[in-house]
Order: sequence, then C-alpha cells, then structure tokens
Amino acid sequence: MKILVVGKGGREHALVWKLAQSREVEKIYCAPGNAGIAKIAETAPIEINDLTGLAEFAQAKKIALTVVGPELPLTLGIVDVFEERGLRIFGPTRQASEIEGSKAFAKDFMQRYHIPTARFRIFSDAMEAIEFVSSASYPVVIKASGLAAGKGTAIVYDIGEAKKTVEDFMIKKVFGEAGERLVVEEFLDGEEVTVMALTDGERVIPMVSAQDHKRIFDGDKGPNTGGMGAYAPTNVIPEKMMKRIVDEVLEPTINGLAEMGRLYKGVLYTGLIVTDRGPKVLEYNCRFGDPETQAVLPLLESDLVEIFSDIADGYLNIEEIKWKDKSCVCVVLASRGYPESAEKGKVIEGLENCDSSECIIFHAGTARGDRKIITNGGRVLGVTAVDSTLKGAVSKVYNVIESINFDGMQYRHDIGMRAVKVDSSYF
Repeated sequence: MKILVVGKGGREHALVWKLAQSREVEKIYCAPGNAGIAKIAETAPIEINDLTGLAEFAQAKKIALTVVGPELPLTLGIVDVFEERGLRIFGPTRQASEIEGSKAFAKDFMQRYHIPTARFRIFSDAMEAIEFVSSASYPVVIKASGLAAGKGTAIVYDIGEAKKTVEDFMIKKVFGEAGERLVVEEFLDGEEVTVMALTDGERVIPMVSAQDHKRIFDGDKGPNTGGMGAYAPTNVIPEKMMKRIVDEVLEPTINGLAEMGRLYKGVLYTGLIVTDRGPKVLEYNCRFGDPETQAVLPLLESDLVEIFSDIADGYLNIEEIKWKDKSCVCVVLASRGYPESAEKGKVIEGLENCDSSECIIFHAGTARGDRKIITNGGRVLGVTAVDSTLKGAVSKVYNVIESINFDGMQYRHDIGMRAVKVDSSYF
C-alpha cells in the first residue's frame, strides 16, 4: 500500500522509519518532511495545516493510509476532512483531539470521569488569575490552555514569578491564543513518566513507558523545551503500576470520551506523575510524543502498518503487539538559542558514519542545502541507540554523538542517567 505521513519532525522520521519496515508498504510519502525523511520517503511541500491540500494529495496519489504526526492538524480536524472524502486515516477526530487542544477541557473531563489528577482552577480573566495566585500555596503549576508546542507550562515558586507568568501568558500573549485561558493547579511531587496507548475507541493497550527530559540543561535546569531526550522502558512503571494506569486512567479516558460521543481512535499520550498516592495525569496529548516516539518505536517488534490499519478500521488486535526485551535512548541535538530562538543554516558534519542496526539518527529540524545537510530548526537531530541494558544504550548514544558536530550544537549529557543511578538492578 501507499502511505502518507503528515509532519516534519523527529517523531515523523521515526514513524516513517518504522512503517517502511513493513512488507505491506509499496511507497511512503511525507508532507512536508525533512532531509532525513527524504532518504526513505518521497517528500511533498504541503504544510501540516493545509488540510484540503493534504486530502487532495492523498486522493491524487491513491494513498491507502494516512498517519498524522503533529497535534495541530488533528485539532484542526484533518481526520474529519479525510473521512468525509472516504480516505483512511490514523488519528482522533477534531472533537476527540480537544483533549489536547484545550487543557481546560481536559481538566474538566478528568474531574467529570474521576480520573486522578492535580486539583485545579481555570481562568479566562488575567486579573482573577493574579488575585488567585496572590493567595496560593507555592509551588504551583501554571499552564496555557491551548497548544503551545510543549512549552506552555511553568512551575512557579513565589507570587512575583506567578504574576509575571500570568501576565506573559494572558496579557503579553507569548503563546498567542493558547494563553487566553489558564489552568492553575497544585504542584505534585513524584516521578514524571509518559505512557502512550493504542486504541480503536474501545480496546486500549499501553505501549512501553518512556521518560522525557523537558528542561534544556543538565539536571533539569533552565526553561522548558519540546523535549531534549527520552528513554524507554522506564523503571518507574512496574507491571502492577501499569495495571493501575490502565484501570484508573486509560480505560476511563477512552470510555468517557465515547460516552460523550467523541470516539477516540489512534494513540493517546498520557503524561503522568507517579506519587505516593498512585498515578495522576498531568496532561493528555492526542498523538505520539516527541521525543518519546523515537525511544519507543525501535523497541516495537510488531508490524506498525498492521496496527495502524486495524485501528483505522475500528478493530485493534491486542494479541499481536509484541515488544523487544531491550532498552532505547534518544538524545536531542539542538541549535544554539533553543528554545527561545534557533540559529539555522549550519552544516551538520559526521552523519555518514553514524547509522547502524542498533543506532539510528532521526532528523527533526534539518534541510538539504548545497549538497549538505544543514540545520533548519530548534531541535535538529534525535540520536538514538538500542541495547540489551539501559546503561549500554546510554553509552552507545553518547559515543555516537561524539562523531556529530554543527556550529552551536547543544544537548543534555544526562539523558537516562537518573534511571541508571536510581536502580542499577534494573540492568
């Protein structure tokens, strides 16, 4: 079959890479893609928010299955547009995607269906929000309700910082319309972890857990980013805890959305924190995480095309999903200035010596210029390694990074290290 993948980042490169391994695939297209994706798929210069253009392309190329990577086209309703034209697509509808598109909706939904989460208040007026944080107990978490590319969350530790954050989000609109409504919630202490689950709207099965590293600098210092690296599986989610997550979070979420008439098909991302009272939901995403996908998909043994096709057709065969008994680590190489801004056009050196059976370079912000690969965004590459142990995967990935260079390259040196130090018996 012919497949279209929508998106241009590291997540989409990982999806294309895994889909290309299927015997069912004749050809893969990616819109708009990047320099790395272009090596294994034909790229098309269609932006992710051009829903009509993407649908017309899928019809013209006789695409059998479209896979959507980013949240923006999903929240805009790409699935609805495709299905109206009789086109097969993997992902949730616009209404179902609101679980990511509006944090205010998500928090109200969790409260309604008794899904464990932090206590919260929602504000549409900046002065009311400032009045509330002026008497709050600190720290608190302030979130822009709308889409902010993974950067619209701030943990604040005093009144001054809280007021400034409210002003930045709601008055200065640093995240545009995303900050028109705010969620202010209690700070929860525990280990953060990501569990992505595959679902056909009725059956739901978790993928292996992953742990993202959101802050720009080592030791979880500095501002939030879209993610500086991830590893999978984690030692935070043993089998009993995963069962609780399925029973208390995943199944109630899918069932609740179905009850509301918002049938959810695709992948459901749950950002969780494991507290001494059990798992609590920090956020939902309506798509694969980035960079968690780069750390999870290399561990999947099953055919991803078959899984996506089954879900698109409304029946997920849970028994066929198998995982490798290995560990995977992805470290993001970013441009100078990220996350506030990003230099572009820097030549990337050393890529030709990196790819192997257990080491993959997933491209994110890259482009081809004058016969060379150049930087074209904030997060540039996801250097990824697989090994029988997490410690081995960490060692592999940092050895590979030593071969890569571009002007202004920055990355964290501690991805997965906390897990290595916390529980050496895990290996």
